Amino acid sequence: MGIIIGILAIFAFIAFKTIKIVNQSEVFIIERFGKYSKTANAGINVLFPFIDKIRARVDLREQIMDIPPQNVITKDNVTIKIDTIVFYQITDPKAAVYEIKNLRDGITSIAQTTMRDVMGKMELDTTLSSRDAINTQLRLILDEATDKWGCKVNRVEIKDIDPPKDIRESMEKQMNAERNKRAVILEAEGQRQSAITIAEGEKESQILQADAEKEANIRRAEGDKQARILRANGEAEAIRQIAEAKAREVELVYNAMKNANPDERIIQLKALESLEEVSRGPANKVFIPFDATKTLASLGSMSEIYKQQ
Repeated sequence: MGIIIGILAIFAFIAFKTIKIVNQSEVFIIERFGKYSKTANAGINVLFPFIDKIRARVDLREQIMDIPPQNVITKDNVTIKIDTIVFYQITDPKAAVYEIKNLRDGITSIAQTTMRDVMGKMELDTTLSSRDAINTQLRLILDEATDKWGCKVNRVEIKDIDPPKDIRESMEKQMNAERNKRAVILEAEGQRQSAITIAEGEKESQILQADAEKEANIRRAEGDKQARILRANGEAEAIRQIAEAKAREVELVYNAMKNANPDERIIQLKALESLEEVSRGPANKVFIPFDATKTLASLGSMSEIYKQQ
């Protein structure tokens, strides 16, 4: 019984050494007799016990490395502290194991050296305002340097740039002055825009008021014109009706006198009545008797005869 248990234990140990399960996004670097043999991918892998061994377990996922903050001197001799993060991913597990002893230490050293070189060529204002350009430049340099290690640098992010205290105070004063300047400019621009808007409104109001007054004058003139026309038409109609009434009156009087066979005394009486009506009008009138007109007519005839002789 003890022998069977021992045999089973030996088989279990051999199976443990022979069968290896690799997780997803991982690979095993397998060596045989101390020499690279193969790269075991995710899943079940069979090894020769006591001959093959696992040299390294490599994670293929993107990894984050926080580079320790370091002091860097800029082109204008200002010492600043830089805090950076590097995102990298192993693309060649064999190279990452055999080409460098410690990949993370190598990436850290190259990142620090590269930052000192890049920042040393820039002035302080440029480093503060060009983070994206600096990130891109660092990533390109690190990616090229770590390519032989089977590593790809995906991103480099500068978390913080910390200048000296006196520089920070000076920058804060400058920023406050700039903000105050922008506030004054914006206030002046707002007042100018407000004045322009008010002037435009007054201009539009005056234009509308002038147009309204013009329209009112036109309408008043049109109304006066129509009123005059109506009054003139009314007066003309009144005169016409009065004339027609007078004509009918004369016609009626004439017909009545004609039908009555008037004698000479009635005609003279009517003539006197007419003279009385005429005398009621304006002054400065000259009345000539009917008989005198006959005499004047005779004198006119005699003068014509004399001229002919």
